[in-house]
Amino acid sequence: MSTSSRPRRAGARASAAVLATLAATGATMISAPAAVAAPGDPDVKIHRVGFPFSNQRNQPNVCDFYLAAFNFRAGQSIAWTIDKLPPAAVPGPVAEGAIVLGDDGTGHTPPVTPEGAVRFQEGDYRLTWRIVGETAAPKFKDFNVDCPVAPNGGPPAGGGGLAMTQDFSPVAGAAAVGVAAVGGVAYLRLRRRRADGAA
Repeated sequence: MSTSSRPRRAGARASAAVLATLAATGATMISAPAAVAAPGDPDVKIHRVGFPFSNQRNQPNVCDFYLAAFNFRAGQSIAWTIDKLPPAAVPGPVAEGAIVLGDDGTGHTPPVTPEGAVRFQEGDYRLTWRIVGETAAPKFKDFNVDCPVAPNGGPPAGGGGLAMTQDFSPVAGAAAVGVAAVGGVAYLRLRRRRADGAA
């Protein structure tokens, strides 16, 4: 008995050609060096304590906070001041300091506190910063300090009295879930062995 092969449709051949082209393009893209992203404009951001240093988002509503600088040249230094805004303005800066930048053009301060106090009073403030040694006009950001009050005078809600330096990363979270799952499985197997009389 003879067998005959059916001719392949033109659509199948076209699909195979498209897939081959895509595979070749993907291989080229994988082997090509990644393009280096152009740095953004130099800036100083306000971050709540516990927010990752590397995140370039500004947070204008904070309680305890620090300053983070991005996209500067290595070795530059940033001078900054924080002033209270009306209606409760006070003469002179409430806090001031400098940020020394690393080789990657970034840097950050420790948690910022006002002169002679532990925490900023609630209200509106203005951060003003400039690059030391340059004549460009200073830049500024307005922000608000609002600290939630915990019952019975305890630490702010969610604070627990600790200042975290980094957010809980997704990798650490996944690792914690994995450890809990493995521990749970081991516990159930141990219980099952004891129920069956096994050692």
